[in-house]
Amino acid sequence: MTRPASVSDWRERARARLPRMMFEYIDGGSYAETTLKRNVEAIERIALRQRVLTDVSKLQLSTELFGQTLAMPLLLAPVGMAGLYARRGETQAARAAQKAGLPFCLSTVSICSIEEVRAATPDPIWFQLYMIKDRGYMTALLERAKAAGTKVLVFTVDLPIPGARYRDIRSGLSGVLTPLDKLKRGVNGLMHPHWMWDVFLNGRPQSFGNLVEAMPNAKGTDDFSRWIGKNFDASVNWDDFDWVRERWDGPIVIKGILDAEDAKRAAEIGAEGLVVSNHGGRQLDGVPAAIEALPAISRAVGDRMTVLMDGGVRSGLDVLKALALGAKGVLIGRAWAFALGGGGETGVSAMLTTMRHELEVAMALTGCTDVRAAGDHLLVRDL
Repeated sequence: MTRPASVSDWRERARARLPRMMFEYIDGGSYAETTLKRNVEAIERIALRQRVLTDVSKLQLSTELFGQTLAMPLLLAPVGMAGLYARRGETQAARAAQKAGLPFCLSTVSICSIEEVRAATPDPIWFQLYMIKDRGYMTALLERAKAAGTKVLVFTVDLPIPGARYRDIRSGLSGVLTPLDKLKRGVNGLMHPHWMWDVFLNGRPQSFGNLVEAMPNAKGTDDFSRWIGKNFDASVNWDDFDWVRERWDGPIVIKGILDAEDAKRAAEIGAEGLVVSNHGGRQLDGVPAAIEALPAISRAVGDRMTVLMDGGVRSGLDVLKALALGAKGVLIGRAWAFALGGGGETGVSAMLTTMRHELEVAMALTGCTDVRAAGDHLLVRDL
């Protein structure tokens, strides 16, 4: 394959290097994947205003979120099981992010523990929290995150139960597997020797580092979906925010908001930020694209809390569009997962360099010299 030049290229590199079940887990969504497609297509439909004869010799890409300076308004979103895309994958991605001057947010369901990732990086990371029924374990997990120096907690609220992800069933990642299914999955792994050597052999242990004590009988991905169904707390509601706040004294960002009324409630209860997100189209299919929900949410609460967005972002051009519609920063998930699966830490670094260049070009050609001043004046409204 030629040298990857875009996120789409990294996607194809990941498809070639990863076993089918791992690629489909990254690439897939829920049900018919309507929202997965809509996330991308809705961003593509947005038109930027090209402006000329503006001095763009000096561009300001850096911004500040929760007291932290970012080299550009971008951060790596929490992505589960990234340690199965490359050897100790979360540590590789975190190093690439911090070399680029960007935050990395570790998933609760990562392969590498928060302690391992923190030991591999010079600066504290962000941590994403899923609520499980065992609140004692949750308390201990938050204490571990604080001990690792974590400054920002991302509380994901749009997964009370797992979405219906058909690709994971077809690939053999989840569901009840027959002996023949397991044999086919093993053969597929053997057909990807680089992955087998890098991840399956050299990447051990392949347990969920933050949840080892909570799921002692789970055997890899076979039991993982069933464990989530039994242990993720579907009873979580707005009152539980107070439970989290009592145990966390730093900024809390609520991830998974798609409705302006929910955004107002998040502001009222004291969350410092939110992420406009539909979980990358992996939960409820048929809902609006994140970029479609962003403007109303930004208008409703943007003066009271930090509004971020994820979903469908595949380039620096997309980042500028999100900023123009009210986001203060953008999270990417699949983009870094594809680059990690396709090229490890080097791949993630290369992808982030590309995104930065794309953002610079988009800013220059729209006459935007400072990301902090991006607004809807950068957009064409009447097409």
